[in-house]
Amino acid sequence: MHDIRLGIIGYGGMGRYHAKRAPDAGVKVLAAADILPERAAEAQAAGLTGYCSAGGLLADDRINTVILTVPNHLHKEMCVKAAEAGKHVITEKPAALSVSELDEMEAACRKAGVVLTAHQNRRWDRDMLTAKYALDSGIIGKIFTIESKLHSANGYMHEWHLYKKYGGGMMYDWGVHLIDQILFMMPRAKIEYIFADIKKVLHEEVDDYFKILMKMDNGITAHIELSTYILDYQPRWLVGGDKGTMIVKDFACGGAVYKTGKLLEKLPPQIAETEAGPTRQFAPVPPGGIITEALPEIQTDPNEFYRNLRGVINGQGELKVKIPEVRRVLSVMEAAVESSETGRAIAFEACGNINA
Repeated sequence: MHDIRLGIIGYGGMGRYHAKRAPDAGVKVLAAADILPERAAEAQAAGLTGYCSAGGLLADDRINTVILTVPNHLHKEMCVKAAEAGKHVITEKPAALSVSELDEMEAACRKAGVVLTAHQNRRWDRDMLTAKYALDSGIIGKIFTIESKLHSANGYMHEWHLYKKYGGGMMYDWGVHLIDQILFMMPRAKIEYIFADIKKVLHEEVDDYFKILMKMDNGITAHIELSTYILDYQPRWLVGGDKGTMIVKDFACGGAVYKTGKLLEKLPPQIAETEAGPTRQFAPVPPGGIITEALPEIQTDPNEFYRNLRGVINGQGELKVKIPEVRRVLSVMEAAVESSETGRAIAFEACGNINA
């Protein structure tokens, strides 16, 4: 059984994250490379071999796997070089800046006989898995809508994320996660249409707001919204079914399941006077009309990503994050950009889009 002997290319925030967390999954982290001398020295001080270039790390025969935690525009170049050096490759998200780039990376890894995967770690997020439980278990009936929202009041982005040429912006930063989560929740559903609105609210070069609607062939409409500058946070997830509603408020999984305590088959006999004016349909629900239940307790282990990769390297099982899945996410992102630029819905998989 071969262990993962990891080299980290790019020793910034995510590089340090993997150096700290990967050993929890039994990974042997051996070295890190960064073009900034102070970061290479930091890696050395942390007990790793510090390199000032990716080439030095790729020539290290102790290393059999690398993770790319460099700015997004370097993923393809570094992946190809790592494959040619005989290293298995993990890319941070987004795996590439386009479908065509990913195809080149996959071809290089296939030619070299090495494994390629992407660190889509938010497939193990407890808030998403809680929302997914509503689909899998049927606890709120047949699902018709899923809303995934991520809002922040922090406003401006940082470092290279501010620049288009480096692959900055929120679509590449978090959009890839949020889209991947929706597709992971419904792996067998095809996308019929995609409509998106992508904006630059505070930033000149890159997006900091987007709304994406995906109409699925299973009857569910998925609604993804992200903003770096909405000042009152919205619930992280809303899942609507014909027998109830699930609200997951945040990453810590606050929230509840809401169901009708009494089957509301009839509207109130009298029109109610409300703040919105006279109405029956939206009159206050009578006492006992809605009951709440606790969210299900979901267990998750992000270390499964590395343990799975170790098995695949040793010829056991298949990848949890497969390249066709990564390619599908990038295809959705490209369709979202096209939709935003043209102002129209984009026909997708279920409508014969051959690029998806």
